[in-house]
This record gives sequence, structure tokens and C-alpha cells, in this order.
Amino acid sequence: MAKLKDILYGVKLKAISGNRDREINGLAFDSRKVRPGDLFVAIRGLKSDGHDHLEQAVAQGAVALLIEKFQGNFSDDIAVIETDNCAKELGVIADNFYDHPSKKLKLIGITGTNGKTTSATLLHSLFSSLGYQVGLLSTVENIIGKTITPSQFTTPDVITINELLVKMIAKGCQYVFMEVSSHALVQERTSGLSFSGGVFTNLSHDHLDYHSSFDEYIKAKKILFDHLNEDAFALVNADDKRGKIMVQNTKSRVYKYGMKGYGDFTAKLLNNTFQGLELDISGQNIWFQLIGSFNAYNLLTAYAVATILGEEAQEVLIQLSQSSSARGRFEYVSNDHDVMAIVDYAHTPDALNNVLSTIDSLRTKNEQLITVVGCGGNRDQEKRPKMASIAASYSDKVILTSDNPRFESPETILDDMMKGISPIYHKKVMRVTDRREAIRVACNLAGKTDVILVAGKGHEDYQDIQGKKVHFDDKEILMEMLKKP
Repeated sequence: MAKLKDILYGVKLKAISGNRDREINGLAFDSRKVRPGDLFVAIRGLKSDGHDHLEQAVAQGAVALLIEKFQGNFSDDIAVIETDNCAKELGVIADNFYDHPSKKLKLIGITGTNGKTTSATLLHSLFSSLGYQVGLLSTVENIIGKTITPSQFTTPDVITINELLVKMIAKGCQYVFMEVSSHALVQERTSGLSFSGGVFTNLSHDHLDYHSSFDEYIKAKKILFDHLNEDAFALVNADDKRGKIMVQNTKSRVYKYGMKGYGDFTAKLLNNTFQGLELDISGQNIWFQLIGSFNAYNLLTAYAVATILGEEAQEVLIQLSQSSSARGRFEYVSNDHDVMAIVDYAHTPDALNNVLSTIDSLRTKNEQLITVVGCGGNRDQEKRPKMASIAASYSDKVILTSDNPRFESPETILDDMMKGISPIYHKKVMRVTDRREAIRVACNLAGKTDVILVAGKGHEDYQDIQGKKVHFDDKEILMEMLKKP
């Protein structure tokens, strides 16, 4: 509970009417969730506009309204605040209402197309092993102390983020590692947060169904670094040409990491096998449990962040050498058939290429590589033929199937994917629309020591079909199909 005038501190106001001294019990931007005594914030979204629900919010007990455009007639008991950007100012209000939780711990934001989840998870595991209380906000799960809850979004809304940070502080958390999506940055879901550091992993083709162009996607990611202050740090991947763009306007200290040339933190890949990676980091050869050159970047990211935050380099490397990857990220599925079965979240052309090129580099070529892959419905259509083409170029057999079709016809999605299949690859490509059946076919085709990659959903345990989430877990299905008869 806080006084309205106090939680409006720092908000850019156009006009205000009503009692500024009244107590506010809570914040809401969904009129259905308003409780008596709340401040309701009218946010303009893609599908709805909070301004259309002001009367409902008041009927449910809202005592104050934050709006961009005045409409309706309300009693003098209702405080009405006008501003230019409700979504942005909600972040400032939430920060005030929850007493600035992001300033009471070290909040590190990680953004990029690929590697966010693994990097954040590695950092959470690393700092936990170093003896700290640590929080995690990721695509897979949110962790507060020892309490783990599945995530619904890569980055929650700003009210939820502040609520989670308050809980983390109560549990004694000193560090929080948080994935920051481009959607969240554009939608002001990180507004008002004080980041101690920002990390850029890489940028490739993704989310162009939401962002109007690749340039807009770049600008979205850049928002994180534009808002860092002088006391924060920015760590960017020097091997990605967009790394320079990310920090063009930042006030923070800038560090670079990479594996191809100059950087403040560098690594060399010495050995890459299905059993793990050997890297030279800071002149020391270390063996890690993670697999694939893309994970070399994730490990280097975690090492760099920890070092910047003042941890001793040798101890960091020792602890990282014992770390495992995030769930659904190049995850090996143990089975009774001596098949190398792998589940991975790769759902972009670049991510799929990284996973398949890694598998290809580790193969003896005496085994088959069988790839099961699909693309989501009502999302970026441009990547569909590209992903199919990449799968076909690396694999001995490809099974195109459903991912999360949402409200689109799975057959239409597969038609789009087939456009990327060169005629020379047609014989090794199959269409099996039902994802469970596609995995079954892959398992039946696989012999001893063959490799199966099931890509696209990773940690997800559902399929999104016609607005309903139906239970479906790639790992679970693989384990079932590869049991001994």
C-alpha cells in the first residue's frame, strides 16, 4: 500500500485530477484483475486497448486511472492521471510502488536471438555454486531461492517482475539473472528497472512477424543498452557485427567477448565431442560438460559476467566445468537403443544451423542423422523454407511435422517449409503432420549409434492448437518410443 502522490514520483504527467493523498492497494493493467483500491493503467496492446475497459475497472474497485486519452465520466472519488505513454510510466510507478526492488540487488539482463536461456541458467547455477542466493527469470522457469515455477513468458510484465524481485529480496537473493526479449523491450516491460549489467549474445532471423523489419528488431534489442547507467556494464559478443550497434549510445562500461579475434574475454575451442567441450579460456585449458561450439559462447558469456562482477577467475572456471545445460537445450535423452537422441529448442534458422552443424562436426558419418522439425503457426513465415533447407542440407533423413500450429493449418505450414527443399533432397524428406507420429517414425528409422534430433520445442511440454494447450513433451515421447520392447 502506498500513497498515489508517492508512486507518481518521476512519472511524466500531462494532467491529474482527484485526491493525490489516497492510498493505493495495488496495480493492474488487466481490468479483469482489478481489486478494490487499485490503480488501473490503460495500456494499448495489439489485441485490446485498456481505455475500452475503464468503466469495468472502476466497477471492480479501481480508485485511480492512468490514461493517455480521457474518455468517460467518473465521480470525483476517482483520481484520473493523464500521460503520453502508459506502458512506459507503469514501469516507473511499479518501481515506486514496490520500493525500488531492482536497486536492492544486482539485476543482469541477457538479450539476443539465441543463447539467452542457457547463459542465464549457467549464471544462476554458477553463482549458486559460489555460495550466493540467486534468482532466475527465464523462458523455462523462474527460480526464487529453492522455489521453482514454470515460466509463461520469456520476460514477464513489469508488475510481475517487480513482485518477483520483492520475493527474491525476501529470500536473501543478491543476484538475479533475467532473459530480456525484444517483445518485452518494445512493450516497456522492463521500464523502471535498474539493471546492473546487460549482455548481448547474438542476433539472427527471428520475430519478424512482430517487428516490422530486421532493423526494427535490432533497435528493440538495443533498448536494453541505451537505458543502462554509468554504474552498469554492457557485455557484447564481438563476433556478431551487431555488437557494436548495441552499445553505440550506452552510458555503461563496455566489455567484449568472442572466439574469433580481439575481446576483453576470449576463448579457443580445443576439442568438441559428444561428451563435452575443451576450451582455452584466459590461458587455461578446461573441460566442460556442455556440447557444441555455440555452448562455448554461452560458457564464455557466463565466465565474463562473473569476472566483471568480481569473482575469482580460477574458481569460476572450476564451477562452470561442472555445469550442465538448460532443459531442452541440446539435451541428450538416455534410452535403451544406443541411439543418440537430442532435444533442442532451436526454432530459428540460425539456431537450427548451429545445432545441426555441431552434430555434423561430431559425426563419424557412419551413422544416420535423422531430424524432426516444424515451424510455429501465426508466426514469421519467412523462416519456414529456410529451416527446412538447413535441416535437409545436414540430415540423412528429415521429417517435417507440426510445432505449435496455433490457428494455422499444419499442412499450410508444411507447404511453406517444402518450398525450401531442393529437388535433390526430396527423396530424404517426409511429411508427417502429427508430431507424435513423426517422432515415432524417426525412432523406427534409427539404428544403433544413429542420431535423432527433435528440434523446435525443447523444454515446452505442450502443443498450442486452435487456442488450446495440449500436453506434449518431446523428451517424454522420445523416452517412450526408445524403450526396449
